Amino acid sequence: MPEGHTLHRLARLHQRRLAGGAVRVSSPQGKFADGAARVDGHVLVRAQAYGKHLLHEYDSGLVVHVHLGLYGAFTESTLPMGEPVGQVRMRMFGTGRDGSGFGTDLRGPTACEVLLPPEVDALLDRLGPDPLRRDADPDLAWQRIRRSRRPIGSLLMDQRVIAGVGNVYRAEVLFRHGISPERPGTAVTADAWDAIWADLIALMQVGVRRGKMHVVRPEHDHGAPAYAADRPRTYVYRRVGEPCRICATPVVHSVLEGRNLFWCPGCQPG
Repeated sequence: MPEGHTLHRLARLHQRRLAGGAVRVSSPQGKFADGAARVDGHVLVRAQAYGKHLLHEYDSGLVVHVHLGLYGAFTESTLPMGEPVGQVRMRMFGTGRDGSGFGTDLRGPTACEVLLPPEVDALLDRLGPDPLRRDADPDLAWQRIRRSRRPIGSLLMDQRVIAGVGNVYRAEVLFRHGISPERPGTAVTADAWDAIWADLIALMQVGVRRGKMHVVRPEHDHGAPAYAADRPRTYVYRRVGEPCRICATPVVHSVLEGRNLFWCPGCQPG
C-alpha cells in the first residue's frame, strides 16, 4: 500500500498541473460515473493530502476523496489523452495555472467518492497527525502512545495515531532508533518519541522529493543489495535472514496485528 509521501507527491502534482482551471472528470469504468458528473467541468481549487488520503477540492464545495489502498494508482498523460486502457475508475484532464494540458487516469482505488465538507471533516477527525503537514501536532500522537500498552510497532501503523506511516517507514524508523517494535507504548519515552517524529518528518520529506523511500544512512548504504531492483536499500524491511547492516545479526520476521514485521534482535533488543 502506498505510504503517505506518495499521496503528497500526487497532491503536489495535481495542484501544480490542474488547480486553478476547469477539470473534465469522467469514469470510463462506470463505477464513479455519478460522482464524476457532480464535479465535471468545475474548477479544481486545491489538491491536498492527509496521510494516505488524497482530496480534490472544487469550487462547488464538493471534494473528491481518493484512497489508493493496495492496488490503486494514477497514471499521467499528455493531451489529448488516448482511449482508456483497463478499468479506469476516474479520468481527469484540464489546464491549470501553469498553462499546460495534463491528464491522469486512476485505477484500482479502495475509495473514490464525492464528499461534502462535513464528511471531509469527519474523515480527518478520525486520523492522527500527518508528519508531512505543517499543521501536524505530534503531541496528539504522543498522548495516545504513552497511554497505550499496544506495541509501538502497532501504534505507528494505526492511522488514528499517526497518519501516513506504513510498513516500510514503521520498520525502518524503529530500527534507526534502536527500538523493538514489541515495546509497549507506555515504555516509550518522550525523548524517544520526539526523535522518532523528527526522523519521520525527515525521511518522508525525502520520499516526497525523490519519489522513493531512502531510509539507509549514507555510511551504511553499501553491501547487500536492496530487496528489489527498483528500490533503495533498507535496514530491515523485507530482509528476513539477511545480516543486519550494522551488527550482522540475521533480520527476523513475524506478524503483528495482521501485518508483516521486520526487525533486528541485535540492534532492537526486546
